[in-house]
Amino acid sequence: MTLRLLFAGSLALVPVALEAQRVIALYPGAAPGSESWTQEERSYYSSNWKTQVVANVVRPTLLAYLPAKARATGTAVVICPGGGFYALSINSEGVEVAKWLAARGVAAFVLKYRLVRTGADATAELGEKLRSGVGPEFKAAVAEVAPMAIADGQAALAWVRTHAAEFGVAPERVGLMGFSAGGMVAAEVAVHYTPESRPAFVAPIYGGAMAPAPVPADAPPMFLAAASDDELGLASGSVDLYSRWLAAKKPVELHLYARGGHGFGMRVQHLPTDSWIERFGEWLRVQGFLSGPRKPGGL
Repeated sequence: MTLRLLFAGSLALVPVALEAQRVIALYPGAAPGSESWTQEERSYYSSNWKTQVVANVVRPTLLAYLPAKARATGTAVVICPGGGFYALSINSEGVEVAKWLAARGVAAFVLKYRLVRTGADATAELGEKLRSGVGPEFKAAVAEVAPMAIADGQAALAWVRTHAAEFGVAPERVGLMGFSAGGMVAAEVAVHYTPESRPAFVAPIYGGAMAPAPVPADAPPMFLAAASDDELGLASGSVDLYSRWLAAKKPVELHLYARGGHGFGMRVQHLPTDSWIERFGEWLRVQGFLSGPRKPGGL
């Protein structure tokens, strides 16, 4: 697995106001494979990332953002924020996306998946390691935790599908999206799933590189978005996924913007990337996942 993920930042300790309707433990006890972990999950504001982040996730959870019953479409999305497997950009690539979707009738579940163990400031630690070159220590840390994060993505899909009736969701309408490292999680789950964890659709947004794997015969429809000026050079990964899905004759749509950089998420930059999520909503509608009640003129 090739990993080229970069974030750098510093922090000021500020509580995270997630405002989820429900917080769901993904596993009944310790997550498989990390039973001995003792680090404590931390939430704080990163001034360089300019958003709230979460680090040292040990017990994966889902933060549920549910639509009003009158607008519910029966569709759900599990959202995997990015952050180089060292932290999660929980608002810009998680909560804000979830609220946008819930307002349009889609049940959204933000996944806090397992991360590399870090000290007081995960963002600064990641930035320092990458500024000094991606060495064996960094590669080993990410190589250990990435399979756990992917397993959390699979488990999250299976959990939401199993409990779909509780949220007014159809089990066959549960999709997965992710950003950067979370986009890698989404891309990996798109080719490695069980009948219980198969996503109805996938949306890797400026995701990291993925190890080559055959496109499954029943591969889900895919939506991709990235910027050509991605500082990490990850736009080619989206092009590669698009080409593979296209060659396999699977539904796929790619939006590759001239500008926007890496990690644009829900940030306003006064660039076309600001409206990528509108394109995602349109794509969901074309794919038949927004068939519930809608306000006039809205998604």
